[in-house]
Amino acid sequence: MLLPRLKQANSIITTINYAVSHQRAIFTHNRADFEVRALEYFAAGKTHYGIIIGTRRPPYELAQRLLRILNQTTADEMVNQMQYI
Repeated sequence: MLLPRLKQANSIITTINYAVSHQRAIFTHNRADFEVRALEYFAAGKTHYGIIIGTRRPPYELAQRLLRILNQTTADEMVNQMQYI
């Protein structure tokens, strides 16, 4: 059924637009959908402030990986980037 998929796509774009309006990066586990939407967003000439995609890992491990990115990457370096942790 296409309708739930369309609603999810709109929700992801809404999430990206919200993050952009606040100049924030996004952290998600939803790799498949966010990769596609971020590439479409970038292809449309729009800027986002970074998407961090995490695999399912223990919370403490994700926190360590996120801290590594925060400590080693500037906000300017995250613009239009996707990072995988």
